[in-house]
Amino acid sequence: MNKLKTTVLFLCFICFVQTTFAQSIEQGKKFLYYERYQSARDLFKQIVDKEPANETAIYLLGQAYIGLEDYADAKKLYLDKLAANPSSPLILARVGHVELIEGKSADARNHFETAVSLSDGKRIDVLNAVGYANGNPDSKNGDANYAIQKLKQATQIKKFNDPEVWANLGDAYRKFADGGNAVMSYNEALRIDPNYARAIYRTGRVYQTQGVAQEPLYMKYYNDAIAKDPAYAPVYQTLYNYYYNTDVNKSAEYLNKWLANSDDDPRACFFKASMKYAQGLFLETIQAADACIAAEGSSPYPNLYGLKAYANDKLENLALKAKDTAGAIKYRETAKALFEEYFKYQLPEKIGGGDYAAYSTLLLKIPGNEDKAAQFVLMAVDMDSIEANKVTYLKGMAQALENQKRYKEAAEWYKKVLNVKRNYTNVDIHNAAYNFYRANIYDSAAYYYQMYETKYPTDVFGFYMEGKALQAKDSTGVLGLAVAPYSKVVELGEAAADKSKVKNQLSGAYRFFIEYYYNQKKDKASALAYLDKALLLEPDDAQLLANKEFISNNDPNAPPKPPKTPKPPRK
Repeated sequence: MNKLKTTVLFLCFICFVQTTFAQSIEQGKKFLYYERYQSARDLFKQIVDKEPANETAIYLLGQAYIGLEDYADAKKLYLDKLAANPSSPLILARVGHVELIEGKSADARNHFETAVSLSDGKRIDVLNAVGYANGNPDSKNGDANYAIQKLKQATQIKKFNDPEVWANLGDAYRKFADGGNAVMSYNEALRIDPNYARAIYRTGRVYQTQGVAQEPLYMKYYNDAIAKDPAYAPVYQTLYNYYYNTDVNKSAEYLNKWLANSDDDPRACFFKASMKYAQGLFLETIQAADACIAAEGSSPYPNLYGLKAYANDKLENLALKAKDTAGAIKYRETAKALFEEYFKYQLPEKIGGGDYAAYSTLLLKIPGNEDKAAQFVLMAVDMDSIEANKVTYLKGMAQALENQKRYKEAAEWYKKVLNVKRNYTNVDIHNAAYNFYRANIYDSAAYYYQMYETKYPTDVFGFYMEGKALQAKDSTGVLGLAVAPYSKVVELGEAAADKSKVKNQLSGAYRFFIEYYYNQKKDKASALAYLDKALLLEPDDAQLLANKEFISNNDPNAPPKPPKTPKPPRK
């Protein structure tokens, strides 16, 4: 009887432990949902220490590490546990996630496929892990289409009822640029759990990617998410970022709300320091970032180096305005070194195109770094998926070269804008053409002004500038290269309702034809006709008046007068 009691007590103890761990895992999942990664890490670490083979706890502990951007510990955890249990589908899937972060796409896909195969494609948690790793819209790595396939497969498994999978599917569709299916997936998550604030918030993110015109709609979803769950921190982070460059007070307000509902992890220190940058307190930004780095020991948050680099870059600009050349050079060199430190410590997938572009602009100020600067601009363009950002990077490089009067190189970079921008404007074309003109590369200038004319056939400016380019090429006028474009200037200009808007171009064309008809065609009447037209626009112009007197009194067909014979010197 005593033996029976002992057995019953032991079984009860096992049930109690299992229930406790199950409750702890559910609590840890809530921490992950709220993106309180430090709390999740601490909790799951306790579970894994007591249950080293607990596959779910291992998987979630690694996810917490990844949330903290502690990729080294995530990798070590998964590889150690995989060595002990090489056939664990969930751990295999997580190893694949780390490999994706490292840019090892082929290795990652191999581990994903092995994980799905070992679980016969019937484990929701495995399919969800694969889908989450690939479908994260905030990551440049991963295959969104592959994520969609695996997450849809998870939703078709018997007794499926998990809003997280639907939300991850929505994220994968967002990464795939399919906003309609993304919103439908988030709605499915809400159908399972109407209080799932993450799905409401992520719906707002879909509409935010469609531009500021959708602001009323995405702000509604953000506010709805807050109303549904005021403790859901990610929405405050998005609003902090949203107002960061436009309303520093509002941004600070959302930062405080975000931090109040988040863990005090290393990122929190960075964001507090970044607020000083937004306020224009650049020296204080550097001091705050230094304090964060000192407090974090041997592995500080890499973004702190980037923040210090940007602050020094701003201080360099202020020093230049104050004509403090020595100070500007000091800040410039410090910013350069800090950017390089940031690139060294930060994972490539976490570096933004704007970081590379800012570094390239800095390099252009230091003679001898032009090729390196160009390389970083092209990296920025290649890695950014947003057209407006690509254009900004290319224009920044072009303008820097233009400011240095390196017009040929500037023109080549303005050409790249035309290749990237789907709906380029007359200004975009002019930028390329005019810099070729200033570089004395007249054929290229004329080519791009012809492109201008094709897109804007009623705009006199394109024809006028083509005329100037060809006139410069045919400087004597003997070939008559500029006749056709200048004739079009006259046609459009004389038909214009408001001559004041085309006065300069029309006058320039008239002046060309005055000289062309008198010198090349020997046609005095036509030269005088264009001269009279020019005088109607500018009746008091001294040069035109002098030209009229000369042409009126001289015959262009008359043989040139022999040179005067000099008088012999007096004896």
